[in-house]
Amino acid sequence: MSGHSKWSTIKRKKQAEDAKRGKLFTKLVREITIAAGEGSDLETNFKLRLAVDRARVGNMPKGSIERAIKRGTGELKGQELEELYYEGYGPNGVAMLIQVLTDNRNRTVADVRRLLSKHGGNLGAAGCVAWLFDLKGYISIEVSDEDAEELALLAIEAGAEDVEADGQLVEIYTHPASLQMVKEALQQQGFSGESRLSMIPRSVTGLGREKTLQTMRLIDALEELEDTQQVYSNLDISDKVMMEYEAAA
Repeated sequence: MSGHSKWSTIKRKKQAEDAKRGKLFTKLVREITIAAGEGSDLETNFKLRLAVDRARVGNMPKGSIERAIKRGTGELKGQELEELYYEGYGPNGVAMLIQVLTDNRNRTVADVRRLLSKHGGNLGAAGCVAWLFDLKGYISIEVSDEDAEELALLAIEAGAEDVEADGQLVEIYTHPASLQMVKEALQQQGFSGESRLSMIPRSVTGLGREKTLQTMRLIDALEELEDTQQVYSNLDISDKVMMEYEAAA
């Protein structure tokens, strides 16, 4: 997807700002808590291992990780969280899949509906856009220009389904069950980065400059909600618009 890599880069910068405000830790704690509901063993609970790895990359203290796991398994009392996906459309029909972890679905759906409406979108019925996305393993690694081709080849040899390189950022897509295998194979060769399960659009929608910027602002607003974990869309973003958006951020 054109612009997708640069969009990811902007999001990583935003995550660094979120970490300073403690917002990133809140999202990571919730992710760990939900995943731990399926078991506390990192070897057998793939979702929990991914969540803990993300927390470690985000420099979350070990004690906070352990408490989040115990809340998920019921050893410690905490919020009753549930994972939900809201489906809808941004301006001009851009498909949006919004992943949330919430202790109050009425509050969360009201917040999501309000932002969609404010930015020219609308909340849809269950199933209206989910079919446009596939669950994939996703790894992003920043390397030098001369290492990008080597990394791409190693990823394919390790079992990756697709690799996209844009400058120094290499994005790797895998079957969900192959994510850990590919990740470990690359780590053995000295390459490491962010890894997670992600909803990847089967096709993308291109808009004009103003409508693209409008949609990007909507995505940012949705991700600012406390209950939001991830916002997925099929928006195609040109490099020119991406540079303009980054400059204004």
